[in-house]
Amino acid sequence: MAQHPTLLQGQQTELNQHALELTYDRQSFWLNGERIFLNSATIHYFRMPKEEWRDVLLKAKLAGMNCIDTYFAWNVHEPEEGQWDFEGDRDCGAFLDLCAELGMWVIARPGPFICAEWDFGGFPYWLGTKPDIAFRENNDVYLHYVDAYFDRIIPIIRDRQLSAGGPVILVQVENEYGYLKGDDAASAHMNRLRDALLQRGIDVPLITCVGGAEGTIEGANFWSGADGHYAKLRAKQPDTPKMVTEFWTGWFEHWGGASAIQKTAPLLEKRIMEILRAGYTGISYYMFYGGTNFGGYGGRTVGSSDIFMITSYDYDAPLNEYGRGTAKYDVTKRWSYFVNAFDSVLLQAEEIPEEQLQVRHGSGISVRGRAAGDQRILFVESHKEERETVQVTLEDGRTLPMSLHPGQIMPLLDRVRIANDVHLTGGTFIAGNEQVGGELTLFIAADTGQRSIVELEAPSLRVLDSTMAALYTHDAAKGAYRFDLAHFREPGVIRLQCGNTCLRLIVLDMETMNRTWRLEGEASGDAVRYAIGFDDVRVLPSGQVQGMLADADRTILLLGGWENGERSLNGHELCNASSAQRAGALPVPPKLSAPEVSLVELSAEYASRTGQPEAFSDYGQDFGYLLYECEFQRETADDAVHLIMTGVQDSARIYVNGVEQALVRQVGAAAVPIRTVSGHNKLQVLVQQMGRLNFSPYLGESKGLFGPVAAGGAVQDIRRDWQTEQGTIHLDEVHPDAESSVIRRCFVLEEGMDRAILVGAVSKGIRMNGVEVPMDGYHDWFAFTTLDLSPYVKQGTNTLEMPYRASPLARLELILYRSTDELSGWKMAGSDQLLPRSWQPYAAEGTSADGRDRSMQKERSSALTGHPLAKAAYGRPVWYRFSFQKPDVPEPYHANLIVRLTGMSKGTVVLNGHDLGRYWQIGPQEDYKIPMAWLKEENELLLFDEEGALPERVRLLYDAPSRYPWVQVE
Repeated sequence: MAQHPTLLQGQQTELNQHALELTYDRQSFWLNGERIFLNSATIHYFRMPKEEWRDVLLKAKLAGMNCIDTYFAWNVHEPEEGQWDFEGDRDCGAFLDLCAELGMWVIARPGPFICAEWDFGGFPYWLGTKPDIAFRENNDVYLHYVDAYFDRIIPIIRDRQLSAGGPVILVQVENEYGYLKGDDAASAHMNRLRDALLQRGIDVPLITCVGGAEGTIEGANFWSGADGHYAKLRAKQPDTPKMVTEFWTGWFEHWGGASAIQKTAPLLEKRIMEILRAGYTGISYYMFYGGTNFGGYGGRTVGSSDIFMITSYDYDAPLNEYGRGTAKYDVTKRWSYFVNAFDSVLLQAEEIPEEQLQVRHGSGISVRGRAAGDQRILFVESHKEERETVQVTLEDGRTLPMSLHPGQIMPLLDRVRIANDVHLTGGTFIAGNEQVGGELTLFIAADTGQRSIVELEAPSLRVLDSTMAALYTHDAAKGAYRFDLAHFREPGVIRLQCGNTCLRLIVLDMETMNRTWRLEGEASGDAVRYAIGFDDVRVLPSGQVQGMLADADRTILLLGGWENGERSLNGHELCNASSAQRAGALPVPPKLSAPEVSLVELSAEYASRTGQPEAFSDYGQDFGYLLYECEFQRETADDAVHLIMTGVQDSARIYVNGVEQALVRQVGAAAVPIRTVSGHNKLQVLVQQMGRLNFSPYLGESKGLFGPVAAGGAVQDIRRDWQTEQGTIHLDEVHPDAESSVIRRCFVLEEGMDRAILVGAVSKGIRMNGVEVPMDGYHDWFAFTTLDLSPYVKQGTNTLEMPYRASPLARLELILYRSTDELSGWKMAGSDQLLPRSWQPYAAEGTSADGRDRSMQKERSSALTGHPLAKAAYGRPVWYRFSFQKPDVPEPYHANLIVRLTGMSKGTVVLNGHDLGRYWQIGPQEDYKIPMAWLKEENELLLFDEEGALPERVRLLYDAPSRYPWVQVE
């Protein structure tokens, strides 16, 4: 047996007699002396209510996952300094215990930095207020608070390690540090965090991702490029197993962006095949279930000024935001079943050198392979433009047809041993390969109507019975039996006696394979069972199994140790024998009451300590809204005064004299035209905290409005008219051949102008009038920064230079103003001062109302005089209050509730005191999750809408699978 040392040389874990031990060698991890393939589902406990944990975790297990990967979010557990919370939905220890109860291992990722598209990368907001702090480095202030966090979180993980009889098998040091700094620069800080884990009793192997630390196992995070990442890991750590610590199944989405649906299910399948072909023996699917960014926890990432995460973290993952399976769930389940069936080969296989493959094939396909002894798995990839059946000839002259879609990779099993005297060869999807109901069972699948060839080598073979035509030929010289199988919508079963082995072939089309569910026995030793034909399956805490059927005409096949035995039956029969026969009308979503309305009085009382606007953290508020207010004088009325905001990191609504003037979206710094009157003017800026950076060297940015604000100045879009040696280029156009050019542009600073701000997509190496401008920490691929050029500019003509990197650019602006125009005397109001104070009935347009309603409508009309939204909104922030009854969902159904905010503008939605998150109806999110666990008999739904958009089209609905009944399976 190969050597499989523990994590650190000389460090031996003292295990109690009941504990397991995780070790490793260059090929894989070992659990108590047996190799294991880590099929890990990334699921974050803090992105769903506690009541949903079990169903989501079980869905992962039903998909063939044996491990759960989770971050721990510091800001969830210490939202205010010294105020720790590990109760209810934040009880991460209970989450780990549930994983153990369900028989799942755990990869624990405590950070302290987690990224995760989560506000501040998991850091609590108050950490940014500490003087002299520097994040993610060996800074004394930072490490003081990290140690305090570790003192709380690590014991929860330590007490649930393998050595304590718990589920935690791996613990990660920090997260993706290599993206921030190279290995040499990273080692000191990573080693410091590694030691902090060891000192607190972590004794399972430590892992890292994208950047390592001495004595840890490094993994790779990616969607594509499996071979390149594998080669880099093998060069760095030749004696460790190779894991994909984050296999990106989808992507996040941001307000105003497109839906992230580019990573399709067929592409996901191909990437999984590339990972297996490269030789990885661990895959963590990030995300397997994304969940929701409730409250203000959605983060912000680099790449533009306003990439703020939407409230949904669906991630286009295998399980959607509501825990329902998607086409990607089918893919991950199907190929996890394949991995679990043939892991004995995959875990020991080595790449077959090209010259040793001895495989012949036609044009348009390529073949690579891995071998464990005389057992081989060949990966056949199509480079054709249409689906086609190709022929592959193996080394002993056997030729197999394989049906491949364009770009598809399909494994071909070549003489894989499934029993002592039985070998299997096949070029289609095959899984199972275990004892089910006393018989060795294989599932063989292909597209509907296709044929597949499977060969069995055995000393003898006899067909015992078959529900389909069992066509086969026998090559006596090779002892091979060649089956020609047709794949129909109805399952086929062929029972064989192969030598001393009872073998059962379950022949399916791919859609039915996707509806095949493996259910492990309980700890009492119940046999493995399979349920075939259900669209979805649940396992209740009682152990009862329920299946969901979208089509009762479908055949249901139950294999293994079911209470009523193995059987095949029509869906109608199963429904008639269960509670589904009592199902009445389909579940009807509850109706919202007529809303009540509370108009928000915008008024600030707290005087800024500096005279300038203060950021959220300085004000002492993490999320929500801040209102900024100041007054200023103008000698004459002006319809186009520029309001200059030198520091604004969130969307902001500008009001002058009570009338909305603009919604600022592109932030960092901004200049927007406003209308002023002669004499006294009142300026108000309403800012919603849209999410702190979750990844950047600039973590801890100030949020809200801060720094100088001026009334007067100018803004120039400077993307055009840049000069190169070859001529003029415009940065709002594509210039693929300008990569090595230094580009320059001139601008004029008028007399009296003494402040200059550059904001947008720049490249490092900017020179202003021949002097290089410092840009500490900036990387070109960030594509956004704000630079104060004031120390480098002069009156008259100025020259700006920078290396050309990429175009088109979404934004590059130069903001100019006079310091004498800066505004002072700012006051502020927090979210608590914007709460509803009194409620009035809402009367929709065209309806009759009593006098009270008419006076409210009159107030609305007066407030909207001249406003472009006059016929669609109140034109000012408004609270709406709805009520609705808890839905009465009939027993055979399991419903998920959604609120669709059609017609609303931007704001916050609150259910029974639970902050469901931000909304902004600019897409891509349209619907918002209402957790059933947070419902009461009488429910209150509050909407804070910034524009006072009219709520006539807001409604509740169920997700599509809610209409299908579930049946008991026994």
